[in-house]
Amino acid sequence: MSILKFENVSKSFGEGTHATQVLKGIDLEVAEGEFLVLLGFSGTGKTTLINLMAGLDQPSRGKVTFKGQPITGPGPERGVIFQNYSLMPWLTVAGNVGLAVDAVFPGMSKAEKAEKVAHYVDMVGLSHAAARRPAELSGGMRQRVNVARALAMNPEMLLLDEPLSALDALTRANLADEIEHIWEADKKTCVLITNDVDEAIILADRIIALNPDGTLGKEFTVSIPRPRDRTEMNHDEDFKRLRGEVTSYLMDVGIEAKVEGTRLLPDVTPIHGVPAAVQDAQKGLIENRFLDFSQLHKIYPTPKGPLTVVEDFDLKIDRGEFISLIGHSGCGKSTVLTMAAGLNDISKGAIKLDGRHVEGADPERAVVFQSPNLFPWLTAKENVAIGVDKVYPMASQAERQDVVEYYLERVGLADAMDKSATELSNGMKQRVGIARAFALSPKLLLLDEPFGMLDSLTRWELQEVLMEVWSRTKVTAICVTHDVDEAILLADRVVMMTNGPQATIGKITSVDLPRPRTRKALLEHPDYYAYRQEVLDFLEEYEHGAKPKPKPQAIAAE
Repeated sequence: MSILKFENVSKSFGEGTHATQVLKGIDLEVAEGEFLVLLGFSGTGKTTLINLMAGLDQPSRGKVTFKGQPITGPGPERGVIFQNYSLMPWLTVAGNVGLAVDAVFPGMSKAEKAEKVAHYVDMVGLSHAAARRPAELSGGMRQRVNVARALAMNPEMLLLDEPLSALDALTRANLADEIEHIWEADKKTCVLITNDVDEAIILADRIIALNPDGTLGKEFTVSIPRPRDRTEMNHDEDFKRLRGEVTSYLMDVGIEAKVEGTRLLPDVTPIHGVPAAVQDAQKGLIENRFLDFSQLHKIYPTPKGPLTVVEDFDLKIDRGEFISLIGHSGCGKSTVLTMAAGLNDISKGAIKLDGRHVEGADPERAVVFQSPNLFPWLTAKENVAIGVDKVYPMASQAERQDVVEYYLERVGLADAMDKSATELSNGMKQRVGIARAFALSPKLLLLDEPFGMLDSLTRWELQEVLMEVWSRTKVTAICVTHDVDEAILLADRVVMMTNGPQATIGKITSVDLPRPRTRKALLEHPDYYAYRQEVLDFLEEYEHGAKPKPKPQAIAAE
């Protein structure tokens, strides 16, 4: 039986010639007790759709009904959990949940209210933190309070607007599991908005994709039996098939060919390089072990004595190799990267690039951070040009301009290169960061979770952009990531780090998959899920802070 219904619903913002249509012609029915997931890129109207369900917005055309009655505003029968926590900072966990109980059950006795609050706080596993305030909680714990508060209103329907997107991968997976357990226990109707395909398949009875033009896209029924274990699903043929179908559809409708190729890269030489005498002495020598981490340590002084964050990190990387560095939060991945960049002092051991010790920052080692750090008052072109002007001092102004515009074209910004940084979306800013790094013609490209702040589908798009540009340069690269699929897609080898402190290399997997690579092609390759399982098994072994003894193995480049 249908509990919520959209009939030919459209939603526009603005008026007249300034009107922007976000949703159009939406016909949708949500069955009672169903877990529906709406999946799509940023800007496809997902949040607008859930705001219409919550009664926070009204349709421009058509009607939205709950149990046959028009939705004219918010109501306690529809509990909403947003991406942002919206907690009262001066109240405890119990106090924040108590607000919802007071609003919905004003006639309830004080003792009954306290019992109800305690029940829902316990349901999300926060009984031990009931007296803490939001500032004392992690991001994942704050979102649990949000879930408890929504549940305490005893709604008939839960509306979840990307509630997990601001969390790290492990916390996100754990909280998704809790939401599923709550849904199964109470059989509430749930509508979840997400941009994560795996999360959608784990939770949904039905997945509906949203198209970029604001219409509903293809519908996928998820018939995989519950409970759905993340690790076991990696072996499930139905999961693999459905994952491939959903991914292919989203990429077909959402990722268009945005990379132009009209401009030629001028034949100019960057300033960085080894002195002529050293270069002559090393001719033909530095191809293997182009980048050499030798017994690398990072030790920080603390009031309780020295703290070893990274120890005995030993890795040899050949010229042109792409390495993914993966591990749980706090395992020292970014510490290794910043030492390679020359931004963090080496406590013990050494890093050599092209036969020379790494000492201090240098444009021969280009870094792309999670946040691209653009100068907001400069255009995209000007942001890239700053580095290019320094690295190519002997080139003409026209040649330097060609370098800048070539790479901005390659990352799909041909039409936006004259926009200021403040006019660019987060995804576009990161494209500028990638273009800026490649434009330096670096010997080493270092990427520190470059897509970590972006939604899953924008991340896919930029991974494809990165792979396309890298395939032309074959620059030696290291990418720090927590995303298993990203690690395999990008890498020749996936280097897995043990938990910190005293983190080191625990395992290395060589990825023998054909290049050039695309996400769609990888999902169809018969060996892909075996590689994925290797990395998942390692991460699961270390998931709860365990520190198993690293397995001995050869770690030099093949």
